[in-house]
Amino acid sequence: MQIVIAGAHGKIARSLSRELSRDGHTVIGLIRNPDQSADLIQDGAQPVVLDLENSSVDAVSAVLAGADVAIFAAGAGAGSNDARKTSVDLGASVLLADAAEAAGVRRFVQISSTGADLVRNDATPAGVPADFVGYLQAKLGAEDDLARRDLSWTIVRPGTLTDEQPTGTVRLERTGPDANGAVQPESEGSVPRADVAAVLAELVRTGAGDATILHLISGPVPVSEAVAVFA
Repeated sequence: MQIVIAGAHGKIARSLSRELSRDGHTVIGLIRNPDQSADLIQDGAQPVVLDLENSSVDAVSAVLAGADVAIFAAGAGAGSNDARKTSVDLGASVLLADAAEAAGVRRFVQISSTGADLVRNDATPAGVPADFVGYLQAKLGAEDDLARRDLSWTIVRPGTLTDEQPTGTVRLERTGPDANGAVQPESEGSVPRADVAAVLAELVRTGAGDATILHLISGPVPVSEAVAVFA
């Protein structure tokens, strides 16, 4: 398969690129900073310098031409202001999805965040820092945009991310609003970034999780078995 990853220099994305390239897939990594190209090549990915904050649908769809899967792993990062969170975590995801539709790429996997439903209907959750509220609002907006599209989409909401060694076992559960619009509770927990990458790779390999929002934390179930539940 040919897989395009936006935000390819992030820790999850780099681990994902290494895993997919080891499988023999062609990985194209979108980055904004050309200085990161060598790292992507080391990961087995083909770097493409493209700023999703300042690109057109045509420019992005040209890169996606012939791809089987698009993965949105970009983010404004810690310390960014709300405007940048909106332009990257929301705007860049919308642009990538627009480009995927234009290029005929049906499969779209998006990394979101635990707690996105806390800000649904403009709610301001108690105890959540203001800058994180803006982040959740951007992630929820990107989720809602994707869910309205005629794509084979999967949204993954990891818990607190760590740089610990992967365990290869996770807890993966359906989340998001139910058929009646009621928000389903999400378990608190953390997950190594490498285990997130392993789940994403298995979703790509199997095509599981169509039209599904998944909550991901560390747990007792091997990654392949956890993903197979949503096949």
